[in-house]
Amino acid sequence: MPDPEGHPSTEEMDLRTVLNALADPLRYGVVSALLSEAEGAARTCASFNLPVSKSTITHHFRVLREAGLVRQVDRGNSRAATLRHEDLDKRFPGLLDLIRANP
Repeated sequence: MPDPEGHPSTEEMDLRTVLNALADPLRYGVVSALLSEAEGAARTCASFNLPVSKSTITHHFRVLREAGLVRQVDRGNSRAATLRHEDLDKRFPGLLDLIRANP
């Protein structure tokens, strides 16, 4: 069962859900951008400058969070996202390497 913020545990991460989240070019770009940051780096959702409305950005990050790709934390009037490197490497070995090799 996901935690109160909607983050699934490592064991709950489902490959089909992760791949579905990554199928969208904007969400794939967010994950790719987070891979280029230092591990554990957090970025606000607005920092990605996605060419969509604020409500659509919220939707995209909810999909990423519920798939288990990112962890989001509240920072006042915004949210910051970090890539779940360790959890993803444990559950889906090699997935992040594939994304890194295909930005």
